Amino acid sequence: MVTHRLRASGLLWRGIGLVLVVAAAFLAVPVQPASAATATSVSAGNNYTCALTAPGGVKCWGDNFEGSLGDGTTTNRSAPVDVVGLTSGVGDISTRWFHACAVTTSGGLKCWGFNAYGQIGNGTTTDSATPLDVTGLTSGVSAVAIGFGHTCAVTTAGGLKCWGRNDWGQLGDGTFTPRLTPADVSGLTSGVVGVIAGFAHTCALTTAGGLKCWGRNIDGQIGDGTTVTRPTAVDVTGLTSGVAGVATGNAHTCALTTIGGLKCWGSNNRGQLGDGTTVMRTTPVNVTGLTSGVATVSALFEHTCALTSVGGVKCWGRNSHGQIGDGTFANRLIPVDVTGLTSGVDAVSAGGVHNCAITAGGGIKCWGSNTSGQLGDGTTTNRTTPVGVVGIEGPSLAPATTLVAVADANIRDGWGFSRTVSRLGCRRICRSGS
Repeated sequence: MVTHRLRASGLLWRGIGLVLVVAAAFLAVPVQPASAATATSVSAGNNYTCALTAPGGVKCWGDNFEGSLGDGTTTNRSAPVDVVGLTSGVGDISTRWFHACAVTTSGGLKCWGFNAYGQIGNGTTTDSATPLDVTGLTSGVSAVAIGFGHTCAVTTAGGLKCWGRNDWGQLGDGTFTPRLTPADVSGLTSGVVGVIAGFAHTCALTTAGGLKCWGRNIDGQIGDGTTVTRPTAVDVTGLTSGVAGVATGNAHTCALTTIGGLKCWGSNNRGQLGDGTTVMRTTPVNVTGLTSGVATVSALFEHTCALTSVGGVKCWGRNSHGQIGDGTFANRLIPVDVTGLTSGVDAVSAGGVHNCAITAGGGIKCWGSNTSGQLGDGTTTNRTTPVGVVGIEGPSLAPATTLVAVADANIRDGWGFSRTVSRLGCRRICRSGS
């Protein structure tokens, strides 16, 4: 008999672990049949998706450009397949454009897929269809984030390292020189708790709750009130404290405050900032209707999604492929409910033109573009409302129920960057981005 485990981040556990245990004692979770897969984390990329299952294994599906699914081939998959060598022992995953990375439970970092800019971090520009160790980071890693052609990792000591493409200063080392192996980010060799990457900009959350960004800034996505490219980290205007999580799209950024409010800035041509306009913003503005009650935020390309504190999902921005999930193809300038997901959701991840969510039972539902099978429903049919992922549909009800409350050190950096998020465990303290 396998039990469904409720997972709490190390930060949350240390802060209010006793309260969590007392609350958990009064809850019951259906027993998970041995034949079913349960997801603890999901990360939607450009045209592909990866999930972390309860045993710590990684499965991916969708577009397999240059081996981004990690199964040793370049064949597209419309249903989940195992990533070679990562069927267990993984604590976190990250996808974005055409490569993916996983943090192992021992703190090592492995990446695979497209590597034209050295974003895999193994000292070459050769693509890999299977996971490879990142040079110098076989241990001591707590979190990872992926941009179009660059990658960044937070170390367990609180330092930040980036590598790959650097033509807009997105590596933050004060230069525009690409790096094939990890290099320190200037001024952030300590005091960092999380990182997120956009197309060509990067943001880090500090231990003081402040947000710093750098890189491409042509649309104001750095948030410093200018459109000047920054090769080193600068403060985001008005957010030097009080930030709990952050998400980035192609050229926009959103921050979750410690009081559960959401602010966005940067490109807004499709309404991705959620302020009811299509006006570009170089400093943070409130998202309409979400000044409180937000648990997590995720973004990519030109749309944004938020998980509310009651477990509902709202999305806004570009809706060309039904990625908003409201059954239409109309762009939305303010947040709207995703059909069928107004409650019972634990996590959400925004992809290029599709999204995925983990339900309270550990199943995954996805919606939007499905041209490469990225929704994982065994077809290539686009969906304007959520559909289940084959083989990761969550537990069925069983006569017996049980619960185990577990502190998970692998998500100790739960300030908005770990995708292994439980709505019970992280409702107010742990915030997640994508």
